[in-house]
Amino acid sequence: MKPETVESIESQPGTGKRRLIPVILILAAISAIWLLKPYLMQSDGAKTPESQSQKPGPGGNGGFRKGGGPVAVTVKPVIQGDMPVYLSALGTVTGVTAVIKPRVDGELLRVGFKEGSKVNAGDVLAQIDPRPFEVQLMQAEGQLMRDEALLNNAKLDLQRYDTLLEQDSIAAQQTATQESLVKQYQGTVTTDRALVANAQLQLSYTKITAPISGRVGLRAVDPGNIVKATDAAGIAVITQTQPITVVFTLPEDQLQQVIKYAKNASLPVEVYDRSGKNQLAVGNLLAIDNQIDINTGTVKLKAQFDNEDNTLFSNQFVNVKLKVDTLRNAAMVPDTAIQTGASGTFVFSVKDDQTVAVNPVKLGPGNGESVVVLSGIEPGAMVVIDGADKLRDGAQVKLLDNQAPEASQPPPAGDGEKARRDKWRKRNGGQTP
Repeated sequence: MKPETVESIESQPGTGKRRLIPVILILAAISAIWLLKPYLMQSDGAKTPESQSQKPGPGGNGGFRKGGGPVAVTVKPVIQGDMPVYLSALGTVTGVTAVIKPRVDGELLRVGFKEGSKVNAGDVLAQIDPRPFEVQLMQAEGQLMRDEALLNNAKLDLQRYDTLLEQDSIAAQQTATQESLVKQYQGTVTTDRALVANAQLQLSYTKITAPISGRVGLRAVDPGNIVKATDAAGIAVITQTQPITVVFTLPEDQLQQVIKYAKNASLPVEVYDRSGKNQLAVGNLLAIDNQIDINTGTVKLKAQFDNEDNTLFSNQFVNVKLKVDTLRNAAMVPDTAIQTGASGTFVFSVKDDQTVAVNPVKLGPGNGESVVVLSGIEPGAMVVIDGADKLRDGAQVKLLDNQAPEASQPPPAGDGEKARRDKWRKRNGGQTP
């Protein structure tokens, strides 16, 4: 009998399809078993007593379950101490400045200061050509000498006229005329003396001195140039840096608090850099403005600083903290202990049985690290500062870093598991689960 060819077999209807069906079913079964293997193993493991004992509690997650063990937290005690009360503001350093301008016109011969250096009041900063003013002084002094000589001669003539008048040898009118001439020369001499004084003053203006002590800036004109009293820029600018002031503003609703405490003592003021972390200087409140800005609802205040180390520069932006009061023996908690909920602010306190309680609190001022608690918790209580997101009222906790007292420490890790295994062995004839 001749074997069937491939063409003859394939030509039979349904033969190829029937042979492929068992192969497809076998491959599908193998794939299904492979995909379901992890779930089958997990289901088998869930039947162990160990897994059956860890059913979720009412909270719905590991932190709130009854059989899941305590929640690990970090705690800190509520301490009692003094908390300073600060008012924060933004301020600008405002040093006393003086623009050095010439008072007379002339050629600038030399500059007697180094740019950026410190100068003292009275130091010579610049010299203007004094020769034209020396000439004017000489002219005024010469005119004075001439008029003084005329005055002296007129006085001598008046004395002779008075003698002749007593002898009835001269007319009274001539004596009166001489008296008038003497007074005229006296007026002329007085005018000449004023001209001499003015010439001396103009000559002194050719030597420019520092009116205040401070740090001199960059010079605006170089030697050899003609300077005038009308020049707006002047020669340089001196800024007084010791002491120096800071101007800042506070809302008007804080003004009465400042006035209340400023009556009895000078309020300390601290200034910090732009980041608010590095303290630059400590000074005192100097003055409060006499009116409130109606556009901003704020009032200006000025504080003064010694600035001995020159950390403050004119027009520098600073963060200001004005200390107005100190709360004595206040209860304080770390900032990280404060929680916020629908009912307001609260903290989790740890009780002796290693469970937590929710304590609604009323907060006072803080310093960025700690905050005053006006009511709701007493000093000495332990509050949760880390791990509070997993807690609820009455939850069991475990204190980290050996923070729990020895008498109230929880059992070592693994004791609960060991007890469950011993119970399983007794119930199952010593078999290991």
